[in-house]
Amino acid sequence: MSSVLSQSDFIFGLRTAVRNNLCFLDEQTVVYPSGASCVSHNIVQRCQRFISVSEKSQGICALALSPSRRYLAVSERAEKASITVFDLHHEQGRKRKPLTAGETSVQEFVCMAFSPDSKYLIGQTGGPEWMLIFWFWEKNKVLATVKTTTSNNLVPQISFNPHNNMQLCVSGAGVLKLLRYSEGVLKQSSIAKMESDNLLCHAWTSEDRVLVGTDTGRLLVSESGDLRRELRVTCKGVGGHTDRQVKVKWIKETDANECVAPSRITAILSYSKGFLCTTGPGTVCLFEKTQKDSYRMSREILIPSDPCSLSCPAESQKIDTMCISPAEETLAISTDRGQLYSISLSSVLTNKVLEGKQHFEFLSQPFHSSSITGLSICIRKPLVATSSLDCSVRIWNYETKELELYKEFQEEAYSVALHPTGLFILVGFSDKLRLMNLVIDDIRSFKEFTLCGCRECAFSHGGHMFAAVNGNIIHVYSFITLENILNLKGHNGKVRSIEWSLDDSRLVSCGMDGAVYEWDTRTGKRQSESVLKPCSYTGVAFSSDYKTILAVGTDFTLKEIQDCQVLREVPADEVAHTTLAVSHSGCVIFTGTSSGTIRAIKYPLPTQREWTTHHAHCGPVTKMVITYDDQFLLTVSEDGCLLISKIIDKEGRGLKSNRQIVQTEEILVTKADLDDKKQHILDLKMRLEELHMENEYQLRLKDMNYKEKLKELSDTLTQEIESLKTTQKVMKTKLEKSEHENQENSAEVAMKYAKKLKALEVSYTSKLMVEHEKYQDLLQKHDRMQEEYEKQLKAAEESKTQALEELIQMYELKLQEKTQLLAQFQEETKQKFCEFSEMIKQAEEDEERKIHAIQIKYEEKLHLEKETHTNLKGKSGMMTQKLYSLQRQIDDRCADINKLKHEQQSLLGLVHSLESDIEDLKRQISGHKRTSQDKDNTISDLKKKTQNLEKLKFLLEFQLNDLQKQNEPQQADINKKRERIDQVGKKAFYMQW
Repeated sequence: MSSVLSQSDFIFGLRTAVRNNLCFLDEQTVVYPSGASCVSHNIVQRCQRFISVSEKSQGICALALSPSRRYLAVSERAEKASITVFDLHHEQGRKRKPLTAGETSVQEFVCMAFSPDSKYLIGQTGGPEWMLIFWFWEKNKVLATVKTTTSNNLVPQISFNPHNNMQLCVSGAGVLKLLRYSEGVLKQSSIAKMESDNLLCHAWTSEDRVLVGTDTGRLLVSESGDLRRELRVTCKGVGGHTDRQVKVKWIKETDANECVAPSRITAILSYSKGFLCTTGPGTVCLFEKTQKDSYRMSREILIPSDPCSLSCPAESQKIDTMCISPAEETLAISTDRGQLYSISLSSVLTNKVLEGKQHFEFLSQPFHSSSITGLSICIRKPLVATSSLDCSVRIWNYETKELELYKEFQEEAYSVALHPTGLFILVGFSDKLRLMNLVIDDIRSFKEFTLCGCRECAFSHGGHMFAAVNGNIIHVYSFITLENILNLKGHNGKVRSIEWSLDDSRLVSCGMDGAVYEWDTRTGKRQSESVLKPCSYTGVAFSSDYKTILAVGTDFTLKEIQDCQVLREVPADEVAHTTLAVSHSGCVIFTGTSSGTIRAIKYPLPTQREWTTHHAHCGPVTKMVITYDDQFLLTVSEDGCLLISKIIDKEGRGLKSNRQIVQTEEILVTKADLDDKKQHILDLKMRLEELHMENEYQLRLKDMNYKEKLKELSDTLTQEIESLKTTQKVMKTKLEKSEHENQENSAEVAMKYAKKLKALEVSYTSKLMVEHEKYQDLLQKHDRMQEEYEKQLKAAEESKTQALEELIQMYELKLQEKTQLLAQFQEETKQKFCEFSEMIKQAEEDEERKIHAIQIKYEEKLHLEKETHTNLKGKSGMMTQKLYSLQRQIDDRCADINKLKHEQQSLLGLVHSLESDIEDLKRQISGHKRTSQDKDNTISDLKKKTQNLEKLKFLLEFQLNDLQKQNEPQQADINKKRERIDQVGKKAFYMQW
């Protein structure tokens, strides 16, 4: 196993066709699938953490994030599909035991959802089963299953009621169901008749209300499972231009026959103030809650147009997924072209301009939306260039993890090569090869070459030459004069890969014809060659010392070639290598495979199958390259992703490089652009001076106006102060007068109430004496009553004691009887327990004997099957060898036949020429009645030659027919043996399974 391996560091790209492929973990972190993994991407710090799925996975189908934002469920497509739950609070995303459908054969789970308390998980399987499975996932226990649809209609979304762990909603093509889990069964609580509608999405807005979006633009409201009303969203065009306007109208009864908008509602998201939904390509509408049952559209958010996008407008993208951050500060979306956008909701809601349209921004970087075909780096800058079938060329910085520059063209880009200085780029398009400048903000073409469909191109290490492939010919150009200096011809099939030597004196190429050629770039001659026709090579590279050649192809091997001979071969199991890259230190070789994995193989090549596998992409790896300092491995794939991996040893340390690379920051700027910039700066300076003068004038005017207003305000306030002072004096006089009157009135009131108080005191004293006498009489009555009650209490206690003794005696007798019965029952229970234990033991022993017998029986069968499989495999190998030998004999016979055919054609040509000469002579004889004897002799000689040639022609035809007859039995024998080999291969394949 290699001591050097690659570790994922950063990836550019989004995996589409994954349900719910974007989730917020916190305010700064999102999770989305990319390549063969899920990526936790920090928007602020621009760093990523990779969550790896299982090695046997055939692809990710759907994601689901728990409401607590701690657990991430990932469904993986396989022969037996599974769902893996990751603990995101763990640093490495710790896995839980995978959830499966049990004994049911399921290949994929199309969608999933967590319960509000994150304890339960539901998963919807694909067709034809369409089973909904309800797990208590922490214990890996299936609680219930139910079939959601009987037809082959897609069910794109399932969800829990956010207020009830036991209630679910299922929506799809003609399906809208509410289910409730009760007593171990998922029971259908309601169903809406939706045969004519294809429901694409839904969202809960309250405990009993669900919003549903359709593919015809209808926004339906379901309450307790019944469709009650419709929120209609329409778009109108004005003056030939599409002006997006949203009309909201509540309808009491849903009418499926009414005219509806053609836009598809592909996503709905509920939040605290209302909900958001898509209303067509590139459009999200924000609805705010106004009353208990009504909403109004308050904002419209659009994907902005991209001036670099020429073929497909960016605003026409379909929105697949929407998600909102935990604090509802940020809205993020993903599109069907693999792009991520976001917008600050707080800024949208605080914007008072209701009619103004808000626009999304890229969440991180614009990604490729189709297969990446080309990859190249330069030595003077940390740049990497990629080309794609989405007609774009992009320049990335693998150190800062940013997109430096990109541009879209009218044609598909097949190949790309960066000049070593990083200032120029060579791009192969479907119609021509273009040499372009990388200026500060654009990619500009300055030379075009008429090479159609250039699939490979590369600059020399010195940058003074470049090579481009056109079919099976390699054209070498001078970068200085831009002239074609060499045409390397020799391949019979398309050239798939080329590479320059370090001193640029040699060029190695490989092609689909099974040939690997090493060329001398000074003379244009081949220095060495290795041809293996059954193999179609896909990648070739020099070793680190440039003495040997390494190549990979469709024969599932990695070959090392030197002096026209294959020195070593490393088999690749059942996965074909597609490309390769050799480290500059020479200690490791990286290969990409058709399954998207990256293998690290130590160098010199091992004799056995030893490598380290890294699951990187979800599609075949198309290109890979190692940076000049051996720190990063860059790979691209048909999945449209660019992966930056660190090259480390087993201790996690980076490789040491002896190369000292000096990087530059210079960029190209044309004189016209520089003049425009200067003129623009001058114009801005002049405009700034004008604005400064205008602002000063406006300030002086405002100062004058404010001074006048201040004077007017000061005069007004002075008058008000004087009037208030006068009012204050009047009020003070009134206050003094009222205080004097209050003092006189209070003296009179005090004398009056003093007299009343003295009269009341005398009256209450007499009343108190009367009440005291009444109290003495009541006290005597109380003493007499107390004596009587004490006598009655004593008599009651005596009667109570006697009754209690009688009850105790009675219950003691009953207790003795019950104790005897209990002892009797316990004895009977012990006897029955012993009997049942013996029966269970005997039953277990019988079952164990049966199981053991069955196990022995099937082990014998398995042993026989393995022996049969081994024999068949050996026979298959022998038949394959025979087939190869017969194929070589056929090739030899075919070569002999072709040689004889060529000889026959040459002789036939000679016969025709002689026949024409005879005709000429006959015409001369007929024109001259008198001929000499010499001419007669000449004619007779020519006739004899013609007869001899005809005899020779007949002999050659006879030999050709004889050879064809000899070849027919061999060809029939070969066909029979091929059929036999196919039958044996099929039997061996079935025996393996």
